[in-house]
Amino acid sequence: MSSFQEKVVKKIKEFGPTSWSIDNRTAIYIVAILISLFGYIRFSTLPKEQFPDVVVPTISVTTVYVGNSPKDIENLVTRPIEKQLKGISGAKVNKITSTSQTDYSLIVVEFDTDVKSEVAKRKVKDAVDKATKDLPTDLTSEPDVQEFSLSEIPILFVNISGDFDPVKLKEYADKIQDKVEELPSITRAEIVGAPEREIQINVDPYRMTAAKVSFMDIENAIVRENMDITGGQVEVGNMKRTLRVKGQFKQAADMSTIVVRSSARGASVYLRDVADIRDTVKQYESFARLNGKNVVTLNIVKRAGENLITTADGVKSILAELKEKQVLPQDLQVDFTGDQSKGTKTSFNELINTIIIGFVLVLLILMFFMGVTNAFFVALSVPLSVFVAFLFLPVADAIVGGSVTLNFIVLFALLFGLGIIVDDAIVVIENTHRIFANGKVPIIKSAKEAAGEVFIPVLAGTATTLAPFFPLLFWKGIIGKFMIYLPTMLILTLAASLVVAFIFNPVFAVSFMKPEINQENKVKSAIFRNKWFWVFAIAGLVLHGVGFHGTANFLWLLSILMVLHSYFLKAIIWRFQHQTLPRLMNQYEKLLRWILVGSRPAKTFASLFGVFALSIVLLMLRSNKMTFFPSGDPNFIYVYAKLPVGTDVRYTDSITRVLETNVLKVLENELPGKAGAIVESVISNVAVSANNPRDNNRSVQPHLGRIQISFVEFEKRHGKSTAPYLTSIREAVQGIPGLDVEVDKESAGPPTEPPVNIEIAGDDFDELAKVATQLLQYLDTNRVEGIQSLKADVDLNNPEITINVDRSKAMMEGITTAQIGMAIRTAQFGKEVSKIKDGEDEYKIQLRYASDRRNNVDDLLNTRIVFMDMNTMQVKSIPLGAVASVEYTNTAGGIKRKNVRRTIQLQSSVADPTLVTGINAALKERIQEFINSTSIPSDIVIRQQGQSEQEQETQAFLGTALLMAIGIIFLILVLQFNSMSKPFIVITEIFFSVIGVFLGYALSGITLATIMVGVGVVGLAGIVIKNGILLIEFTDELRTRGYRTREAAIQAGKIRIIPVLLTAVATILGLLPLAVGFNIDFAGLFQHLRPNIFFGGDSVVFWGPLSWTIIFGLIFSFFLTLIMVPGMYLIAERLRRPMEKFYGTRYIALLGFAGPFFFIFVGILFLVRRIQGRKVWLGHPGKMA
Repeated sequence: MSSFQEKVVKKIKEFGPTSWSIDNRTAIYIVAILISLFGYIRFSTLPKEQFPDVVVPTISVTTVYVGNSPKDIENLVTRPIEKQLKGISGAKVNKITSTSQTDYSLIVVEFDTDVKSEVAKRKVKDAVDKATKDLPTDLTSEPDVQEFSLSEIPILFVNISGDFDPVKLKEYADKIQDKVEELPSITRAEIVGAPEREIQINVDPYRMTAAKVSFMDIENAIVRENMDITGGQVEVGNMKRTLRVKGQFKQAADMSTIVVRSSARGASVYLRDVADIRDTVKQYESFARLNGKNVVTLNIVKRAGENLITTADGVKSILAELKEKQVLPQDLQVDFTGDQSKGTKTSFNELINTIIIGFVLVLLILMFFMGVTNAFFVALSVPLSVFVAFLFLPVADAIVGGSVTLNFIVLFALLFGLGIIVDDAIVVIENTHRIFANGKVPIIKSAKEAAGEVFIPVLAGTATTLAPFFPLLFWKGIIGKFMIYLPTMLILTLAASLVVAFIFNPVFAVSFMKPEINQENKVKSAIFRNKWFWVFAIAGLVLHGVGFHGTANFLWLLSILMVLHSYFLKAIIWRFQHQTLPRLMNQYEKLLRWILVGSRPAKTFASLFGVFALSIVLLMLRSNKMTFFPSGDPNFIYVYAKLPVGTDVRYTDSITRVLETNVLKVLENELPGKAGAIVESVISNVAVSANNPRDNNRSVQPHLGRIQISFVEFEKRHGKSTAPYLTSIREAVQGIPGLDVEVDKESAGPPTEPPVNIEIAGDDFDELAKVATQLLQYLDTNRVEGIQSLKADVDLNNPEITINVDRSKAMMEGITTAQIGMAIRTAQFGKEVSKIKDGEDEYKIQLRYASDRRNNVDDLLNTRIVFMDMNTMQVKSIPLGAVASVEYTNTAGGIKRKNVRRTIQLQSSVADPTLVTGINAALKERIQEFINSTSIPSDIVIRQQGQSEQEQETQAFLGTALLMAIGIIFLILVLQFNSMSKPFIVITEIFFSVIGVFLGYALSGITLATIMVGVGVVGLAGIVIKNGILLIEFTDELRTRGYRTREAAIQAGKIRIIPVLLTAVATILGLLPLAVGFNIDFAGLFQHLRPNIFFGGDSVVFWGPLSWTIIFGLIFSFFLTLIMVPGMYLIAERLRRPMEKFYGTRYIALLGFAGPFFFIFVGILFLVRRIQGRKVWLGHPGKMA
C-alpha cells in the first residue's frame, strides 16, 4: 500500500446493510434471481401503448333536441344545465364550455387534475339531475353524461368493401361489430358510412288535403294497428295460457291496407291512397372512402389501460376467424388503416433497441475504466434497478392516478435513468477497486470499507438527483398528467439504484473481483482452453440445428467477443488503466496545482460570468427556432374541410371528393401498390369522425369532411421526407369558394389548444358577432405572416327561413304557434310514429312529406294545417300563409359559451410550429391596435388563449419547479455538510450546467422545444451536483485526516476524477443514441443478420431535445466541476474567517442567498480594509491581500 493510502485508510467505516449482505451472500443471490424473474415477467406483461392513457377529469354532457335552432337549444337546454353545473361544490371546476347548435347541446366541464374522474362524473350527474325539472319534457334524448378520455380516440379503422350492395355491407359490418365488441379490451366499434334501414311514409300533401286527413290521423292509424296486446291468462285444464292479440307489422307492405279515418269528418282512405310506403334505407348521414373507393368503416375504440398492441392484434385475429369460418365471404375486402399499434410497436422497439445501445456503450466505457469484471458488476445494476423499481409499481399507480402502462414516456424514463442508475454503482465499485489495491487489502474488508466511506455522499447525491423530479409530480393540467410518468419512474428507478449499489453490487465484488495481472504478458491463445468459449460455441451450433437462430447467433457473438477480448481488448484496457489514466490524473493534478494558487481561483470563477453573458449573446445571435412540443416529419396529414352549418351531407361529400382528387394527384407517385411508396392509406370521412381531434363534439356534422393521409413507418421511407407533402397538399386544396380548409399534421405529445386562438367574450351575441367580424377583417387586412387560415369557430351567417306567426290571425282561427310548428316539423323533418321489429332489430317508421314536396319551399309554405278548433269543436284546415309570413334571414350556426359567457374564438393552425411564439407576439400587437382604434362595448373582452397561454403556464410551472428543486437540494446539503457555504458551492453547478445548455444550443442551432428544454434543465439540477458532492465530501474527509485545505482539494480531485468522469460519460453515452436517433434492430441482427441501421424516427423527434439538453449541460458542468468546485472550496475557506470577523457574525454564509450579489459584500470587505490600510488574511501564512 502506498504512503498516501496508509494515511487515508486509518480505520474501516462500515455501512450495516452492506456488511450484512456481504456476510449473507447466498441469500442475496437468491433474492436477486427472484427479483429478476418477477421484474422480467412484469415487464413482459405490462400493457403497451404509444402514449399514456391520460385520465383528465373532463366530463361532457350531450343532449339531443331535434328540430330546434342554436338559440333555442341554448335557452331551453344549455343554460338550465349550466346553471346547476356552476353551483358544483366539493370539487374545483376549472372551466365550463358549451356548444349549442341545431338539434344538439354539448357542455364540457373541466375539473382540476386533483379531482378523481369518478367524483367529477358523479358531481356532474347530480347537477344534471337537478336541472331536469327545467328542461323540456319532449327531449329527443336525455342528457348523456360521459367521461372524456384520450383512449376514446380510435386505435384502428377496419374498412370493408367489395361487390356487395350497401345494405349487405352494413349487415357484415354489424356482424364484425358484435364480435369485436365481445373483446373485454374494446369499448365500442362505431360504424361509419353504412346505410341504415328505414320505413318511410312519404305523404302527398294534395291527396292528404283532398281526403281531409292530418298527420295526426295517419299517426293514430299506424300506432293503433302496429301493436301486440296481452289480454291476460285463461285456465285450460291444469294450465294457464296467455291471451295475446298479435298485430305488429312484419313488413312495410302490410301497412298499405291500413284505413285512415279523417278527424275532419272526411272520407276514410287507405294509407296507400295518400302516401308512398317504402322499406328503404335512411338518407346517408355519413360517407367513408379508402384510397378513393367507398367503404364501410368501423372505428375501434379500446378501454383505458388496455394493451394497445394485443387489442389491435385481437381485432385482426377476429376478422381472420370470421373469414375462416365463412361468416364473412372470402371476396369481402378488409383493410386495416390508422393502426396505432404499428406506431406503438415501432416506438417500443426503437426505445428498447436504444436502451440496449446505450447499455452497450456504457458497458464499453466502464470496461476501459474499471476492467471487464468490474464493468459487469456495475452494468448489472441497470436491469436490477429496473426490476426492483417494478416491485413498487403500485406506488407509481397511486401517484399517476391510474395503472402504469409500458408507454414511450415510461421507456424513456428508463433510458434517461440508464446513465444515472450506474452512478451509485460506479462510485461503490470504483472505491472498492481503489481500496482493494490489486489484492493488497482483503476483498471483504475492501467492500465493506468502500461502502461505508461513500454511503453518506452517495445517499446525499441520490437524494439531490431525485429532488428536482418531486416538484414535477405536481404538474397541473393535461400536459402535467401526460408527463407525470417521467418523474414517477425516474424516482422509483433511481431510488432502486441506491439499494442495488449498496446491497447487491458489493456482494458481486466480493465474489468476483480478483487481482489484475499484466494482460500484455498473458498467453492470448489460452482463451481456446476456456470452457465458456466452447460452451457458447457448441450451444450456438446446436441451437442453429433446432431452428433458434437468433439465440444461436448471440452465443456465437459472445464467443467471438471472448476471442477479441483476449487478443486485443485486454491489452488495450491494461494500457489505458495503467498508462493513460495515471497520466490523465497527473495532468489533472498539475492543472489544479496551477489554478489553486493566489488569486487564480477567484479570477477563474469571475470569468464564468463572462462566459454566461457570452452564451446568452450567442444564443440570441443564433436565433434558434422555438416550438412548444418537438415535432418532426408528419406520420399523418389531415385535411379538414368545413362548409357553412346546414350544408347537405351529399354536397359536403362532393366537395370532399374534389379535395380527395387533388390530394391523390399530389401523392400519385407514393400511393399504395407502387414500388417504394411511402403512403399507407388515404381515408376520407364526411359528417362522422370528420372533425378536428381538438374538438370534443362527437355529433354528426354534415358540413364537415376530413381526409387522413397515413404514411408508412419511418424506417420504411428510405430517407424520403414527408414534410414537403404537407406543403404541397396545403397548396393543392385551396381555391374552393365558400370552403374553409385546414391542413395539419398529428400533434406531438398530449392534445393542446390551437396555436393561434383569440377569444372574444360577452353577453350580447349580436354585439359579440359584430366585434368578432370587425377583428377578423382587421387581422385579414393587417396579416401576420405564418398564420394558415384565421376563422371563427362558429358560423356567424348561417342562412335561415324564418316563419313569423301572426298571433292575432292565429287566435282568430283558433290555432296555436305550437300546432303550426309541429305541422311544419312533421312535414319537413318527419316524425317517428312507430317501429317495425325484425328479429332483435327495430327500424323506425318515419312519417313526413314526400322528398319532392319536402324540398320544395313553395309546397312547404303552402302546407294546409288540419286541427281541431277548440272554440267551435270543428276540425278546420287552413293554409300556412293565412296565419304566418315567411322571411329569409341569417343566424348563427352555433353559440359557444365559456364559464356561462358567450364567446367567439378566432382560431388557426400554423404552417411552421417553430413560429408560434413570434406569431402570437405579433398578434398581440395587432389586437391592441384594433382595441385602440375601434369602439368596443364595455362588456366585451378580447384576449389571447390557446397554445400561447398553455406555454406561459408551463414555463411558469417549470420555473417554480426549478426553484423548489434548488430549495430541496439546498436543505439536503445543509443537513449533510452541516454548513451553509458548501451547499452554495454545490448549487453553483446548476449555473454551470445552464451555461452549457445555452452554449450547446447556440453552437448547434438545434430547435428549442421549450417544454423539453425546461424539463431537461430541471432534471440537470439534480444530476450535475452529484459530482460536486463527491468532491467536497472527500475534501472534508481528507482535511479531517490532516491535509491542509489546498492539498486536500487537489488530492480529492485527483482521487475522485475517475468516478466523476465515469458518471458523466455514462449518462452522456446512455442518452447519445437517442439524441442522434441511432437505431439498430437487434432482433433482425441476430435472427436474420439484418441490423436495419438507420438514424431518426419518432423517438428522436420527441426526446431528442431533452437528451441534448442533458448532454450539453453535463459536458460543460463536468469540466467546470473538476476545476471550479476545488477553486470555489478554496475561495470559501479563505473568505470565511475574514468575512465573519468583518461582519461580526458566524452566519456569514447566509449572504449566499443574495446569489451573484454576494460578491458585493466581498468587495465591501476589501474596499474598507484597503481604506483602513489593513491587509485581508486569506487563510495561510504569508498570503495577505
